[in-house]
Amino acid sequence: MEGASWDSAYERELQTFHDLGDVGEIWFGEGSMDRVITWLGRQTISSDAAFLDIGTGNGVFLIELARAGFSNLTGIDYSTSAVELAKAIVEKEQIVGIKLQVADFLCESPNLSHYEVCIDKGTFDAVSLSPDHPADKQRMYLESLHRVLKEGGLFLITSCNWTREELINHFSEGFQMLHELPTPKFQFGGKSGNSVTALVFKRKTQVE
Repeated sequence: MEGASWDSAYERELQTFHDLGDVGEIWFGEGSMDRVITWLGRQTISSDAAFLDIGTGNGVFLIELARAGFSNLTGIDYSTSAVELAKAIVEKEQIVGIKLQVADFLCESPNLSHYEVCIDKGTFDAVSLSPDHPADKQRMYLESLHRVLKEGGLFLITSCNWTREELINHFSEGFQMLHELPTPKFQFGGKSGNSVTALVFKRKTQVE
């Protein structure tokens, strides 16, 4: 979906939330979100480490990170309706420590920098599916990731469009894959595979 379509979708979800209290869709399902949070909880990451949720949508992932004990959380989305929805849900849940703002990750922003963990659940997919110069937007995404993520920082990406090998290739410039998170497998025609890929990358330091 393009920008106007995303806004329309989140406007509907915002109205549904106000009417029924329904937070809307959780991309890739709760299981995918839980796997990422479980992995993060097993690492030696400070509770006040700076997190950036790229394309935060309804902000539910940030809420779960806050409940897991992390306190320095920022979510961005270029859809104003998405950010309004996220703010409404965060307020209802009475969660503190979450900052939400309207921002296009592909555009340089002075307010976004020095994060220790960046998380993407479907945003790189959406960028890659753009009918308008997707290769250029993928390059801009990578440049933005280099700008906002500290050296040695972690980048966790969940994708339904790209395989493990394709994601490693996309992020080969300046990033090292650390870990592949388990995702549901499917079988078809005697072959098995994963419908979703979830990888953890580390941003390389200058001396690496």
